[in-house]
Parts: sequence; C-alpha cells; structure tokens
Amino acid sequence: MPTLLHLDNALAPQAGSASRSVAVTFRKAWEEQNPGGKVIYRDLASNPLPHLDALRAFAGFTDAASHSPEQSAAFAERIKLVEELESADAVLIGAPMYNYTIPSTLKAWLDQVIIMGRTGGEGTTVKGKPVTVVASRGGSYAHGAPQERFEFVLNYLEGVLGGLMELEVEFIIAELTLAGSVPAMADLIPSGEASLEKAHKEAAERAQVLSARLSQAA
Repeated sequence: MPTLLHLDNALAPQAGSASRSVAVTFRKAWEEQNPGGKVIYRDLASNPLPHLDALRAFAGFTDAASHSPEQSAAFAERIKLVEELESADAVLIGAPMYNYTIPSTLKAWLDQVIIMGRTGGEGTTVKGKPVTVVASRGGSYAHGAPQERFEFVLNYLEGVLGGLMELEVEFIIAELTLAGSVPAMADLIPSGEASLEKAHKEAAERAQVLSARLSQAA
C-alpha cells in the first residue's frame, strides 16, 4: 500500500489554519482510498528541524569515509529525512505564506533533504514523485492582483520542488483567509469563503486521483 509524507508548517492549530484544515481534507480522502497505507507525519511548526549548519552542509559534499564522528551523526539525521521522502509515494505540504514567502520551518526541511547528486540535480532519486502543496495566504497574490509582485511562495516552491528536485508539483490555494478578521477586508469575506471551499474540494479530488493513479501503477 502507498505511503504519504505529510508536512505541516502553520503556526496556528487546525481550527485557525487554512493550510492545516485543507491538508486534513486531503489526508482523510487519501486514507479512505488507502485504508492499509502508511502516513509519515511531521508537524514542522511544533517540532522544527535544525537549520542547515556547516557540519551538516559540508558532509553532503564529502565522502562518508572521511566524515568525523560529529559529521557522521549530523549527516545521518539528514539521510533519515531523505529516506522518508524517497520512501513516500506522494507528498503533502502545508505552506502558509508568512511575510510573502514560505515558513522558515519548511525552508529548513528543504535544506536538509536536498542533497545534490541524490535528491537534487540531474538524476534525482525523487524525480516524478507527486507533491501536493496547500498554499494559504491572508490576501490575494493571484495574477492581476495588486499584491501579485510579492508572491514568493508558489514561484519559489515550483523552482525548488519542480525544478531542482524534479518532483511533480500541484498547488491548491486558499486565499483571502484574513478577510473575516481584518475590518478593511470585510467586503472580501464571500470571496475568501469561496476560495477555502474550493481548496477543500480540490484537496479531496486530488487525493482520490493520486490514489487511483498509484493503484493502477502498482
């Protein structure tokens, strides 16, 4: 049965987080389709990974036989994360927008799992693996919106996940999530509600489509 790697990054709990709630919709639909499957779950907001330091970084560019005991221990932690990614049949990532970009917790995970010559660059071991990114944002950064130029979530993740790692990336977007709490955005409440409803629907459908596709490929 397939394995799903699920990463959450929102600071708020599920009740107050669009990315978490939409990701739960995806996961529930996934589990319904794969009752005997496995889910590897990491709440990176509650249990953040260490940022990449010199010890972990340089270990990825040197022969394992030459690693010091400290390098070996640090690199083993990176390899565990890499193997989680490689073992998954599909990946689900919650990516709320913080200050126009992804949370630092997600960036830390990416820095840990990207090892050039393995998960990054030509011949990557994760090429073609389907990744669903649930991207939430308080306003709108869609094409034509006044804030469009500040959208550094989708373009960054497309470049890293789809370009460097050659994963198959699909985005589900819930926008205007602050409309109900910011008085100046009150007129946008219906649009925000519609966007969230659409995101939940797309999440359930995406989980079902991926499950069917992986089942056929098995």
